[in-house]
Parts: sequence; C-alpha cells; structure tokens
Amino acid sequence: MQFGDIVIIIAVVVVIVLAVMYHFGKKNYAKNLEAQAFINQYKTITPIFVIDKKYEKPTPQNLPKMIYEKLPKTAHMRKMPIVKAKVGPQITTLMCDKTIYDALVVKKTVKVELAGIYISRIVGLNLEDKKKKTFGQKVSLWLRKQQDKQRS
Repeated sequence: MQFGDIVIIIAVVVVIVLAVMYHFGKKNYAKNLEAQAFINQYKTITPIFVIDKKYEKPTPQNLPKMIYEKLPKTAHMRKMPIVKAKVGPQITTLMCDKTIYDALVVKKTVKVELAGIYISRIVGLNLEDKKKKTFGQKVSLWLRKQQDKQRS
C-alpha cells in the first residue's frame, strides 16, 4: 500500500463518519423542535414548593411509571436533575435542566413554568445573576452592562 492509498481510505472513512453524524444531528434537531413545541403548547405558570433536589438516575421509584417507560434507553443510564416539589396539594417529582436546577432553592416557594413534569423556566428570576461566576465572568458581565448603558 502506498501513502496515497492510505490517505484516500482515511478520507473516505472521515466522510462516512461526518455523513452519519450529520444524519443523527438532523434527526435530533427535529426531535428537539418537536419537544420544544410540546413544551410551549402545554406550559403553565405554577407556584411550587421545592422539597428536595438531587442528581440521580431515573428509576420507577422516583419517576411515574408511565414517564419512566417513555424515556429513551440512554436516559436510564445517566444521572438527571430531579426535583421533588409540592405542586398544589400533591407532592410530585419533576425534571429540569442543569441551569434551572442550580437556581432552585430547597425549602422555598418558586413560580415556574411547568409542562407536564418538566420545569422549563423559573418566572421572575434572572438565572444569569444567580449562578456562581468566576472573576473573569463577573468582569465580562460588568463590561457588557456598561456597553448596554452607553448604547441607550
């Protein structure tokens, strides 16, 4: 085998890998759009009392059985942010993103946008100001605010 043959084989393998990644990326993008449309359609603003929050693997004990069965197999293997909260008179298990999970305070009542058992947003709270930042992030945020003031 010559050097040129090896380069051609590597190029073909790279093109195939990129094509497969593009296909799955396009498929995941469509799923995300569908999920976001569902969330936007069914979201309601609800006050919840956060009892407990944990990172744990989903099990039939900490999620409703129907929801657990609908989760993809990959979600069964990884830890997810799970929040136990009192919504109205009943205690339920909710799921959320990491940014929302970090901003939720235990033993406090918070207004959130709920879509089923998914917390999509905390209402009336700026998450950028609440999460922990490094010194560099604080300086860049301050500079951005100063630039915004100068523009207006």
